[in-house]
Amino acid sequence: MSEHDILSARNERDLVSTESLADDLRSLGLECGMTVLVHSSLSSLGWVLGGAQAVITALENVLGDSGTLMMPAHSTQLTEPRYWRNPPVPENWWPRIRATAPVFDQHLTPTRSMGIIAEVFRNQPAVLRSDHPHGSFAGKGPRAQALLSEHVLEDMWGERSPLARLYEVDGHVLLLGVDHGNNTSLHLAENRADLTTKVWQEQGARLLRDGIPQWVSFRDLDGQAHDFAELGEDFCRDTDQELRGAVGWGEARLMRQRAVVDYGRQWLEQHRSN
Repeated sequence: MSEHDILSARNERDLVSTESLADDLRSLGLECGMTVLVHSSLSSLGWVLGGAQAVITALENVLGDSGTLMMPAHSTQLTEPRYWRNPPVPENWWPRIRATAPVFDQHLTPTRSMGIIAEVFRNQPAVLRSDHPHGSFAGKGPRAQALLSEHVLEDMWGERSPLARLYEVDGHVLLLGVDHGNNTSLHLAENRADLTTKVWQEQGARLLRDGIPQWVSFRDLDGQAHDFAELGEDFCRDTDQELRGAVGWGEARLMRQRAVVDYGRQWLEQHRSN
């Protein structure tokens, strides 16, 4: 929705501020000292005074200095061009794309389709970013370094990724104005699930090798999210592990990542045909 559309639909709703967002987040269950991965949509929160900056400030104010904030920083514009669908590119472009695409840079490379909150967060001072050209995560706080280090090229969302490190520390997932269709932690469940339907994909990216830009090929799981929203609704219905509440004009969902990953692994094994 555009800013004009949001304001036209406001009815009796009040403006959303840093302070009101912080109050809503605390009411939802977010606490000082938590380690939390946030997926977000700014437009879903209503008319936010200060936009993405206000949302990030509210999250950091609630988590405090002892908390750690993570967000996705994926850059799918640097993937293997043969798989591009939004939009697809001509096949005769593929070799040139592989030869001339920008090299992944943890500081410079922008996110794609992650939303403005994640992009603004990525650019903050003191925010770290994992070293994966397609599926990186950004983080700030005392646990950020441990969560984001050693993100293996062939394991974007698996056991050698920040998602698995978040699982190890029993962190949380906050869906801020989005549903489980955006919950990347379910890709960790997908990696762990015993499924014969898994598809492994030949991927690649331009990276620096000995200071020289070159196209590097690697193999990784082709993650599928088409059923994640349904999985998430079942998780909420079947367990008492998901907290839902209003944040701004939208809905937010807060849960322990271990709970949704463990449930998701079993759900996928039952619902995806083998």
